[in-house]
Amino acid sequence: MVRPTAAMDRRKSSTVHYQTFPTPPPKSKGQPPSDTSASPNGTDHARYGSHTSNHDQSPLPVKQLVVLAIISLSEQTALNSIGPYLPQMVSTFPDVKVGQVGLYVGLVASSFALAQFTTNFFWGWLSDRIGRKPVVLTGTLLTAACFVAFGFVKTLWQAIIVQVLMGLVNGNQGVVSTCLGEITDKSNQSRAFIYLPVIYGLGGITGPVVGGLLVARNAHFTKQNPYPYLRPNLVSAVVLVVDLVVAMMFLEESLEEARDLPPLGKRVGNLFSWVWQFASSTRPSYLRIPEVARKPSRHMNGDAAMDDDDVHSDSDNASQASIPTMLPHHTTNLTHSQVFNRDTMLLMSTYLIFQLSNISYNSLYPIFAQAAPPRGRHLSPEEIGFSLAFAGAATIIFQLGIFGKLREKLGNKVTYRVCLAGMAIAFVLTPWVGYKHNENGYVGISSGKGWLWAELGFVLLVKSLAAVGCLTSFLLLVGPSSY
Repeated sequence: MVRPTAAMDRRKSSTVHYQTFPTPPPKSKGQPPSDTSASPNGTDHARYGSHTSNHDQSPLPVKQLVVLAIISLSEQTALNSIGPYLPQMVSTFPDVKVGQVGLYVGLVASSFALAQFTTNFFWGWLSDRIGRKPVVLTGTLLTAACFVAFGFVKTLWQAIIVQVLMGLVNGNQGVVSTCLGEITDKSNQSRAFIYLPVIYGLGGITGPVVGGLLVARNAHFTKQNPYPYLRPNLVSAVVLVVDLVVAMMFLEESLEEARDLPPLGKRVGNLFSWVWQFASSTRPSYLRIPEVARKPSRHMNGDAAMDDDDVHSDSDNASQASIPTMLPHHTTNLTHSQVFNRDTMLLMSTYLIFQLSNISYNSLYPIFAQAAPPRGRHLSPEEIGFSLAFAGAATIIFQLGIFGKLREKLGNKVTYRVCLAGMAIAFVLTPWVGYKHNENGYVGISSGKGWLWAELGFVLLVKSLAAVGCLTSFLLLVGPSSY
């Protein structure tokens, strides 16, 4: 009878390699279950805005919140800078007729939104595979390049192509929201998510101001000024480059599975090394068996076959250990029922309607404001920019001073419904805003420059407050704290 050898023991122990990869213990508090987070009938109080105690609240990760705020503010500044001058820009394209400005402004704006819609799921999937930070850096860099290109467009089709490219490479908004959910837990998530629309409000101030002030009132494509819309786009690109540097230096990876990977620069180097070896060698180094492993050693009992098997097992370990580490290993997967449950599908459906109407209004408002009466109100790019900046400032005041108390009294669900109704009211009132001058003979609610700005300011105020309330309520209803 053959006596067990040390090689047999090692052979048995080597089977652990085929079970799983080592998984580090969690480093954050995550989303711990709470007795106060659910009612007896299963309703999530954190989701619907119940009163919770502040005794066990975790401190906010201020440093990472500031970094995410800078990323969001830079991106919103750049994206919102296009609105004030886009109608004027489209009207100066040689292939656009006078009565078609509104149609083509909508086409340019919708091309960005449609392209962004087609790749949002891809960027989310990619951030789950390689980490949040690489996706944020890639999106920021490519978006900055698109803004530089947009400053050099001279025709309608060039503008559409650049906007499509900008939408395809821009998926940072969803990734930033995901990062925000991952660096917080149930106890402080509602406070963190309230500040995200505040940043969007700041971007609603800085973006229109940049776009409105850096474009001349009657800018046209001439030999003396062949690129009249280059300045705001270069400023937007510079803002995004600063954002890129800040993210590279200070943004921490929030995906749990990717935190123990080498730094991003090392992972990129590993990727190039892997590709180079794969392309330049018939048998890359990470697939070769070391020479030492090829030589079987004999024990005193002469059982060489068993040692040979053991050597091959060890060589498999060495081979896999030499593969460059580039991707995180995922240990958990959500089931279909966890993702596509009834509440989530209802929220996503209403959010689709909200965003469709919100983006449509944001695209149509500059056309309405810039067009000549009776279709529009004949405002300049500067006036359009300042009107949008006023709306952005109002949303900040509302979000910081009023919305939190309103949400505590009404709850997230009721607040969401009220804000959706507010959006509808703003849409109905917009066509009835008065005109600048009485002598035109056009009738709105009233006439005169003062009445125009009072009525326009009221409509923009209702629309902006309702939009930011919808966004915040939706994030809190469907956010990670709800599951």
